Amino acid sequence: MTTGGDAPGMNAAIRAVVRSALYFGFDVAGIRRGWWGLLEKDYVKLGGKDVSGIIARGGTILKTSRCPATKTEKGIGTVVKNLLEIAPDGLVVIGGDGSMASASIVANRSRVPVIGIPASIDNDIAGTDETIGFDTAINTSLYAIDKIRDTATSHERVFIVEVMGRESGFLALNVGVASGAEIILLPEIKWKKEEVLEKLRGFKRKKLKSSLIIVMAEGAGSSALLAEYLDRETDMKVRLSNLGYIQRGGSPSVDSRILAGVFGYEAVRLLKNGKKNLMCAWVKDRFSTVPLSYSSSRKKKIDLKLLKIAGIISG
Repeated sequence: MTTGGDAPGMNAAIRAVVRSALYFGFDVAGIRRGWWGLLEKDYVKLGGKDVSGIIARGGTILKTSRCPATKTEKGIGTVVKNLLEIAPDGLVVIGGDGSMASASIVANRSRVPVIGIPASIDNDIAGTDETIGFDTAINTSLYAIDKIRDTATSHERVFIVEVMGRESGFLALNVGVASGAEIILLPEIKWKKEEVLEKLRGFKRKKLKSSLIIVMAEGAGSSALLAEYLDRETDMKVRLSNLGYIQRGGSPSVDSRILAGVFGYEAVRLLKNGKKNLMCAWVKDRFSTVPLSYSSSRKKKIDLKLLKIAGIISG
């Protein structure tokens, strides 16, 4: 199943799970719409032909949906009952940190072996250096910001570019560094609008820049209010561009596809070897695992050194 927010590469992961499962002799059922599929017994049998040609597609053929019912005792009870009926030998859950937390609860209650595959454009899942979809989202955002930079330079303007990340700034930090953004604002780091204004004025006084890019995570504050404030307080024209859901869609990048392939294969191999309640992880360029409950008990830390480097090399 795929649960929570969609991420480019989920289809590649589904394909890898199905093909690997068939290789190891499993029958495969695809649960539709995440946990809702288990609540309502909405699933389909999947064979090799069913996943043919989906490796390059964004989104998820199994659909996905957030499911508040899994937060209730009654909902979890129904999920456990139906899981034991549909897939007593094992479940692979592809999704974000909330999905891993729910998967851990279901695994403990049902005693069905569950393996998690981290997929999120936010890359905020503790225990793994990278999640499926993160690299694609960076490249999608970078493509857009590079184009915005052209307009910013031509008209000598400041552009605030809002990217996704309600609680984490991994996407904003990485795309900020890659795009050469002069200022990067993250949910993890406290900042004041006056400090941002002073940085703009500093660039202007030193005549270093006539145009700037500010990359801001959506959870870092109100980009609209910041744009209004800066436009009012400085003689530089300030504009706001919200990249929105474009960051979630599109064909997955090479990195996202390879990661999905490795995670999909390894998830099935773990089940074949009798392992359970683990999450696939990519640590220091190698496959690894952590307990399924790991991400729900820890918060992944942002790379403050990378943020410092960004500030130095931005000019």
